[in-house]
Amino acid sequence: MAKDLLNRYIWIIDTIRRYGRISRRQLDECWRRSPYGNGELSIPRRTFFNYRHAIEELFSLSIECDPSTYEYYIVEPEKGNITEWLLNSSATSSVLQGSRDVAGKILLEDVPSAREFLAPIIDALRLNHQVSFDYHPYTRSQPTRGVVIEPYFLRIHRQLWYVTGRNTADSKTKTYSLDRMSALTILPDTFTPPPDTDPASYFRDSFGVMVTQAQPKTVKIKVESRQAKHFRAVPLHPSQEEMVNDKYSIFTYRLRITPDFVSELLSFGPRVTVLAPPELKTMLIADLRAALDSYTSS
Repeated sequence: MAKDLLNRYIWIIDTIRRYGRISRRQLDECWRRSPYGNGELSIPRRTFFNYRHAIEELFSLSIECDPSTYEYYIVEPEKGNITEWLLNSSATSSVLQGSRDVAGKILLEDVPSAREFLAPIIDALRLNHQVSFDYHPYTRSQPTRGVVIEPYFLRIHRQLWYVTGRNTADSKTKTYSLDRMSALTILPDTFTPPPDTDPASYFRDSFGVMVTQAQPKTVKIKVESRQAKHFRAVPLHPSQEEMVNDKYSIFTYRLRITPDFVSELLSFGPRVTVLAPPELKTMLIADLRAALDSYTSS
């Protein structure tokens, strides 16, 4: 019963979000087509009031009604917070749960799971306990045994979970992928996180999860007009700015140049050209020449 109620709350949030603003008549029409309608012609007025109250209590989201149009809308939370992410994930899950009759027409991506270690790391974050684990990086044939860190925060990037914390062996702050871990244990040792520990600030000048001591650079890339639509929909970095021309756009960023950012630019092929800085152009040219050599020499 509790799970069904939660799914109903998420359905209401997702439906109002998708419409932006929605009347009770439109909401009732969607309700009748949903898995939760159960033959009801509408959501009873008292029930809808209770749902609104529960949604505000659980998710800190306010469903407001515009008195001039009698349309409902949601006062959106700050972008990037955990409530928004949980709601988006839950809404997707709810839609898929109600689509079992077309399961054969939906192809899902196989994503490495972090469920085994996500919960204990969250516990360690909550209690400020050190954790120990064996780490299996892709770049090494043998794992590193008994890594001990003081976990500071979690991040999800490209559908993978990462934990960032201070490695007690060398006192450096490092980031580890949960899907490369094994034998994780919460240790009794506690720690006090630095007062300025903030994931948004830590990753602010990085493309992904790689953080270096290098200073951020101003990066300019030239992108074909058709490819530029993708960049507008999915920005490479929060600092992205665009200058539009007839046949192309110039995108400007302020970030550290890291190997994962270089790989991302290379993945777009000739549709993206680096204009600045010169060292980034040199790095891409070197990688492209190495790739060409590997084909011509074989």
